[in-house]
Amino acid sequence: MKISVLGCGRWGSCIAWYLDKIGNDVVSCGLKDAPELQQLLKTHHNDYLTFPESIEVTYDLPYAVQRAEVIIISISSQHLRSYMEDIAKNDLDGKTIVLCMKGIEEKTGERLSQVVGEFIDEEKTPIAVWVGPGHPQDYVKGIPNCMVIDSKNEAVKKKLVKSFSSELIRFYIGTDLVGSEIGAAAKNVIGIAAGMLDGAGYTSLKGALMARAPREISRLIEVLGGNGISAYGLCHLGDYEATLFSKWSHNRMYGESYVKGEKFEKLAEGVMTSKAMHDLGVKLNVEMPITDAVYNILFEKKDYFEELDKLFMRSIKEEF
Repeated sequence: MKISVLGCGRWGSCIAWYLDKIGNDVVSCGLKDAPELQQLLKTHHNDYLTFPESIEVTYDLPYAVQRAEVIIISISSQHLRSYMEDIAKNDLDGKTIVLCMKGIEEKTGERLSQVVGEFIDEEKTPIAVWVGPGHPQDYVKGIPNCMVIDSKNEAVKKKLVKSFSSELIRFYIGTDLVGSEIGAAAKNVIGIAAGMLDGAGYTSLKGALMARAPREISRLIEVLGGNGISAYGLCHLGDYEATLFSKWSHNRMYGESYVKGEKFEKLAEGVMTSKAMHDLGVKLNVEMPITDAVYNILFEKKDYFEELDKLFMRSIKEEF
């Protein structure tokens, strides 16, 4: 299968490496001036892995789009709309777009598949999402994991799951596109909350966070028309080890650094997602105390310990 992976950062390069490894014809495409692309062009290597010579690296977006049967996008979620303006200049009929990124558009509150859907005819160009746990640092060592592919198009998601599955990644067929996208985006917000607990020396509270957060996210999923049980699946709860505990989790590291007053330079998608989720909660009247606490700390500059105290002072209620 001819596949073009648009975006050559940590996850994009891992996807290109994986799909080449299982026998696909892969092109990795990035922005011409991006340091990540320049490093791959010069050395076929980055901080996480080494590309085999079989992977073509380019900054020629029209070429990458036109050659592909499947276009995989792995970039910062808040830049997706502007990127789609360039992608949509090409003929996309008969191709499949797969989003390997997790977030909610902050300005609109839209899921990422909804953003892409504004630029294409989904009957001619189906959209799928690829979500779930895992880090490139583990995959390149041969450590397996499980992930999910979801889409409104039943035939497309089943074909992708069958084509992309291997001994390294076991894919499941998603059954709730809304839940898969919201759950995947929201886990980054919970990752920041977990990092804040680590930074404050309250790591033992991460167990309570893990118990309460999926219930909170399930409420938002349900109001948006999805199945609340998705919050307990691979898109969200199943990604907690990689996001709430791993030393490689950008979101957890961002939260820890924030509380410690240290600067964290790498992309943490949960930052803008916390604002998008907070705004959705206000608009839709969904109670999301953990999300609101993260938003209040990051955007309203509230004191971390005061926000934690507010969570503990909430009214007494039954657990279930």
